[in-house]
Parts: sequence; structure tokens; C-alpha cells
Amino acid sequence: MNHLFRNRIILVSFVLIGILACSSSKIKTGDYPIKPVPFTSVKLTDHFWAPRLKINQDVTIPIAIEQSTISGRIRNFEIAGGLVKGNKFCSQYPFDDSDIYKIIEAASFSLQTNPNPQLEAILDSLIYKIGKAQEKDGYLYTIRTIQGDDSHEWIGKRWEKEHILSHELYNLGHLFEAATAHYQTTGKKSLLDIAIKSANLIDSVYGWGKREDYPGHQIVEMGLVKLYRVTGEKKYLDLAKFFLDVRGPKGDEYNQANKKVVDQREAVGHAVRATYMYSGMADFAALYNDDSYFTAIRAIWEDIVYKKIYVTGGIGASGGNEGFSAPYELPNMSAYCETCASVGEIFWYYRMFLKDGDARYYDVLERVLYNAMLSGVSLSGDRFFYPNALASAGQYKRSKWFGCACCPPNVARLLPSLPGYVYAKTQDEVYVNLFVANSANFDLAGTPLNIVQSTNFPNDGNIDIAINPNTDKKFKLKIRIPGWAEEEAIPGNLYKFTAPLKGKVKISLNGETINPEIEKGYTVIKKTWKKGDVIHVELPMEVRKLTADTKVKEDNEKIAVQRGPLVYCAEWPDNNNKQVLNLKFDLDAEYTIVPDTMLKGVNLIKTKVSSVKRKLNGGFEYTDKLDATLIPYYAWANRGAGEMMVWLPTSDKSVNPVPAPTIANRSKISCSIEKIINN
Repeated sequence: MNHLFRNRIILVSFVLIGILACSSSKIKTGDYPIKPVPFTSVKLTDHFWAPRLKINQDVTIPIAIEQSTISGRIRNFEIAGGLVKGNKFCSQYPFDDSDIYKIIEAASFSLQTNPNPQLEAILDSLIYKIGKAQEKDGYLYTIRTIQGDDSHEWIGKRWEKEHILSHELYNLGHLFEAATAHYQTTGKKSLLDIAIKSANLIDSVYGWGKREDYPGHQIVEMGLVKLYRVTGEKKYLDLAKFFLDVRGPKGDEYNQANKKVVDQREAVGHAVRATYMYSGMADFAALYNDDSYFTAIRAIWEDIVYKKIYVTGGIGASGGNEGFSAPYELPNMSAYCETCASVGEIFWYYRMFLKDGDARYYDVLERVLYNAMLSGVSLSGDRFFYPNALASAGQYKRSKWFGCACCPPNVARLLPSLPGYVYAKTQDEVYVNLFVANSANFDLAGTPLNIVQSTNFPNDGNIDIAINPNTDKKFKLKIRIPGWAEEEAIPGNLYKFTAPLKGKVKISLNGETINPEIEKGYTVIKKTWKKGDVIHVELPMEVRKLTADTKVKEDNEKIAVQRGPLVYCAEWPDNNNKQVLNLKFDLDAEYTIVPDTMLKGVNLIKTKVSSVKRKLNGGFEYTDKLDATLIPYYAWANRGAGEMMVWLPTSDKSVNPVPAPTIANRSKISCSIEKIINN
């Protein structure tokens, strides 16, 4: 492997999350004390994530391209660039350009680990059309280029309604992220040159003493940081910081402009906007060594995790603002939990870890990753959720695509980056953050290091970690001990386990049991490592029952079930003649693990329950004990729409009985609106 190609591989993973130390010597800034191990240095070999990454490339990304063709998103660039005739914007939303940029980013990351000349040629074609659509001064926003000013209620003249709904800067933020990903994975500057031209235009328009305004939908901040890291141009970094600092205090809570960003302490407003902004703030806390940003986002993180997060890791209780409600207001059937918000959480929580080195950020990241985020895409990779509710009466089903299609390509760009979340490092430390079978090869302070994880996680908790330095090397190996493997369901105790673990975490080195010290949630093993050293970790994978804080009224006298990082749910195909909402669970019931033959190999959970219905004369009628099956939450709605619930009733107060068999209840409709209209 030549040095240029090797350096490109190393660089791309850093650019992926926007945290690579600047490759140019033009300026010097601070940075995160902990560095990622590049995703291109980690090859997944497991049976859980590796197949999903393959499905993402083979199914999800091609579907995204196909749907962007059908919906007119690609045609918008062709019309704006004069490649085809037309004077009408073809798709539904002014910000639809951004979906093409996310698809390019997703495909670029996939190309790095799975080269595909045909897919690369498609990207070249898309980039050519984007370049033709860009106006001479760098402006790139196809709806205005096609239809002119004031052609949509969300847009006026250039930048005029940016802080409201035009999304001009939002589009460009995704362009910058796509451009850096494409350049670092392919070495081609075609999209990067387009991005630089647009960034230079923004810099000429916005800034102190120029147009002093902020983006209505954040992400340009993250994109500009990535562009800075690739080019070394400090003006992009300064511009990104400007967009944070100019925000508030007299704007809307909806887009986090009600206060200056450094003065915010609570999560408010639109959840996706919020997580993108908090990620940008984490970047600047590190790059500028400015703790005012980190003080703010640490308090906001605690506000979310202690009061506003679902047991699945999803955030955003309200569909009205697609975001946060009051503390402890966490309804289940109307839960919004947008898939994009879960992706944003992962971006943000990872940055928090890199800044602080505390495992609690990864504990929550893992919860989001295995539950709320993964629920957003079907097992087959071709159906999607926009919101991710925690209960259903049958009204929710997965969709082929959406008019507002931000979620599918967001998942598509996250999944190929997943190997980069497994490890991290400093000069003399290696962090093991996720448990997944893999082989990793990277450099640690000048010494080539190979690490091989062997595990069937999350089906079981046995993990072997083989350490193979090129030469003997002294460093600290830090292995995250998840809160669920101890007695902390989630930091802050919004959710608690109902009973202590029977088993304990066990760690051995080369067959000898050891008891390493614990530091910020990591077990720390410091030694001179030799090729062939093996750490064995045994995490207790018992079925755990959780309760919510009593302030979460909707979850009172209910339990949730978790095993390892997976939250489980009861779903209609497996239970009680396709009804689950009327089931009552026993707090003391036994739960057993059974192998799965339906849902791609993840263990299921069996227990006994009662079915409940209301009597005509009042009171409840209970069936004899029935068999019940729980499946991982992420896998729900893969077999059609029907009843589902995560929080399981344990009392007469919380159960939802079948109505009594009254005349009204037994009546059937013999006419319909459709028949009336047809007649």
C-alpha cells in the first residue's frame, strides 16, 4: 500500500465525524484529547453488524438513488444546470438537495470498504450535475435557480429567510460533509471544489460586520469544520464559530435560538436541529479549548438523559415540534423519536466521549445505536421509519420512502462509519468501546498494532480481545464496562433495574483472572503487551426488568425488558391471537432466552402472561397463563403493521383490557364512506 493511499484511509475516518487535526500547517488549534481509530482500519466480521453494512450498500443506497430519481430530486439539478428543459422544481421541499448530498456521503463511505466501480460512476454523474447547477458565484440551491426569488413561501431573496425555513445553509452543510467524504475516499476533488466555491461565497456574505444571522436548521457548522480540516483554511472554522455565536438570545426555542448557545442548559425545540448544534459545540469546545461550550452541552446532555430520553434511547417526545417536551413527558404511542435525531445523538455523544473520556456517553450511545437508530431501517434494508413509537395499535407501518426523506439517507451514511466507533486511542491508551467481532490494524505512537475481537455479542457476553503489537509495547487498554452489566440502567436513573444482577463482570488475562482498576467506566489494564496476549471479558447477559421514574406517568406500574444493550417489545405476530395491548405481565415471572428463527438470529425472550378483558358488570376477566414472546425493539414492524408495546403493564391500573362485549362493541359497520361516494 503506497503512503498516499494509506494516509488517505487514515484521514477519511476522522473527517467522517469532523474531528481530524488539521492537515495543513497554516494554523494551530486545539483538538480532542482522544482520537478515533479510522473506520477503514477496522474490518467487521460479526453476524450482527457486518451483514447490515452489506445490505446498506446493496439495498439501501441503491433505493435512495432510485427514489431520488423518481421523486425528481436529481432532475432538479439537471434543470438548474441546463441539462434538461424545465422551469418547475420537481420535488416537494426546498431542502431536497440535501438528500442527494447525504446519498453521496453514504456511498463514498461504502466505497472505501467495498469498492464498486459502478457506484463510483453514479457518484461522478451526480457530482457533474451538481456542478452544472451551481451558479457562477458559488450559490447552490436548485429551487431558486429554477424558479427564482419568492417562488416558495419558505424562501424570499437569497438568504432572506435562512433563519426561518429556507434551509439554504442546511443544504450546504450536507454538501460540505459529502464533499469531504468523497474527496478523502476517492481522492477526487470534483465535489470538494464545488463545496469550496460555495463556502467562499458564504464567507463573503456572513460574518461579524456582514450579514449577522444564523441558520434555521443547524448542520453547516459541522460541515464547515470538516471543510476546514481538509483544507486548513481557518476562515471556514471562524465562519462555523460565527454561526454558533451569533445565535440567540431573541430567537425561537424551536431552533435553539432563545438563548446564546453557551448560556443554554436545557434541551428544547426540534431534536435534530439540537443534536447537530450540540455536535458543533463539542467540536469548538475541543478546537478552541473553550469550556463554555462544553459546560453548556454537558448540562444539556444531563437534561436529556436524566429527564427526556426514552428507554430505547430515542429523543423527541412531540410530533408537533419534532422535538422535546417538558421533563418526564414521554408518551409511548405518540412518541416521535425521529430516526434523524437518533443519528444526531450518536454524532454528539461520540464527541462528548472524545472530549471527556467518560464511558457514560458511550453507554447512552450504545442504547441509541442498538434500539432507536436501528429501528429506523427494516431488516431487509428497504423499508423505513421516520418516527419510532414505543407502542402501536396497528397504525404504524414501515414506508418505502418519504416526501421529506431525510431519515433513510441519514441511516445510510451512519452505518458504513460504524467500524470507526469501536476503538479510540491516545498516545498511550487504547479504548475498546463497542463489542463486535472484528480485526483492526492501526498505529499507536509509532507501533503497528493489531487487535482481534471474537464474540457473538449481543447474543452472548463472552468477548475475547487478542492484542498483537508489532513489537512489545507498553500502554493502557481501557475496556468499557457497560452500565447494564453493572447496576446502572442509564446515567441519572431515569430508568432503574428492578433487581440486582446474579452474575458479575469477569476479566482474565491469558487465562488468569484479574481485577483491574475502574476509571470513568473503563477497566484499565496497564502492561507491556506482547503478541498473542488475550483478554477475556464475560459480561452478564441476564434478562433485566426496568422501571421508569414515577414522574414518567405513562410508565407507572409497567416494566421494560432489556438484555445486554437490546430493549425488547411484545409484538402482534407472536402473541395472544395477534393482540398484545391487553396483556398483563407478572413482575415475578421467569424470563427465558430462546434462539431466533425469524429475525436474523438475535435471541428472543419467552415468559408467561395473562390476557385481560373487561366484564359487563365491571371488573376484569383474566385468561389462564399464556405463552408470550418478546422480540428486540429494533425488529418490530418487519412482519406487517399491528399491535406492539415496549412498556409492559403489571397491574390493573396500567393494563389496557379488551372492552366488554356490549352491543356497541360487537357491532360491525355495514356501510362506509367509500361506498357512499361510489354510489
